[in-house]
This record gives sequence, structure tokens and C-alpha cells, in this order.
Amino acid sequence: MKKILVVDDSPVVRSFHTNILKMSGFMADGASDGVEALEKALITSYSLILCDINMPNMDGLTFIERYRELDENAPVIILTTQEDDIHKEKGYKAGANLYLVKPVKPDKLILHIKLLTGGQDES
Repeated sequence: MKKILVVDDSPVVRSFHTNILKMSGFMADGASDGVEALEKALITSYSLILCDINMPNMDGLTFIERYRELDENAPVIILTTQEDDIHKEKGYKAGANLYLVKPVKPDKLILHIKLLTGGQDES
């Protein structure tokens, strides 16, 4: 079963996305900011990261840049309310594979995750 890390400072949003993932057959873990996410990524291998941009302690862009030093291959999806092109450009430059603007319909999110990870089962 593929493990996905949901990084968002909002407990409600984190729980919402974690539950969607679990109901779709994925294992899901959560982190409240980039610092916590980086600590978890050091001890756990994730198949994909869902990451917000605006968070305390370490924002999503900084987290993605540092995460890419650990893992160049695991896909990263930015999931944010920031719609402007400058944030999208910064997100892709930091190492994101996909940039989605909240809210995202659960079925669309799962489709993107499956496309980027090759489905639910570990190969």
C-alpha cells in the first residue's frame, strides 16, 4: 500500500485529505508544517507528498526544496489557495510535479495521485 504525506497547517484540511486517501486505499500520514514533514520524511519513505504553501515554521516551497535533497523521485503535489502564476512558477521551480488550487474535488485529487504513483499497490 502506498504511503502519502499530507502537509498542511490546518487540522481540518489535513484530516479531510487524509480521510479521502484512506478511503481510496492509500496509507496517509500528516504533518502540520514543513519542519514536521521533513522530520517524517527522514524516517519514512513516502510514495507522494501533498503540500500546502503557506505554513508556519517552514513554508511549503522551502520544504519541497529541502525534500528534493532527500528524494528526487517521489512526486510532490502542491495543494494551495494561491492561484497566481508567480506561486505556480515558484512551486515548479522548487520541485513540485503538480500544482492544484484548493478546493479540489476528491475524485480529481485521487486521479492525479494515481497517475503520479501508478495506482494504489506498491510495485
